[in-house]
Amino acid sequence: MQYSLDEKYNLIRKELLNISLKDPLKISKLIMQNDYINIHGPEHHFLDGGAFLTAYRNSGGDIDLYDALNILAERTKKMPGAMCGNWGICGSTSSLGAALSIIHNSGPLSDDSFYKDHMEYTSSVINEMSKIGGPRCCKRNAFISIIVQ
Repeated sequence: MQYSLDEKYNLIRKELLNISLKDPLKISKLIMQNDYINIHGPEHHFLDGGAFLTAYRNSGGDIDLYDALNILAERTKKMPGAMCGNWGICGSTSSLGAALSIIHNSGPLSDDSFYKDHMEYTSSVINEMSKIGGPRCCKRNAFISIIVQ
């Protein structure tokens, strides 16, 4: 069956809101088993950050997960597929960066340490990915984005 990106986002959101796991990697792997998640595809831009937000909330993080996922969806829908090859930045890593900015309520004019911390995190992930090289693999990059600290 073919799913539109909106349908994929809705299915991902529904699952994330009903998962009690606290490990973002386990959350991602569980959802990746569904037929609407491709090994390559822009649905990872939402899934990866969404898994992180879900794990954060399930571990006691103080966020409204429904609202956070809606903000993440709004941001990640702007990211085209194949960002890695066409833009030089991984959509999964951008998704985790977006999730962190949602958690910390930071933005482009923030002058606290979170702005710097988010940039350091995403650059360290991209550095690890650059060591592997291409071709792309959204699933692999999702795991790297989630586990690099």
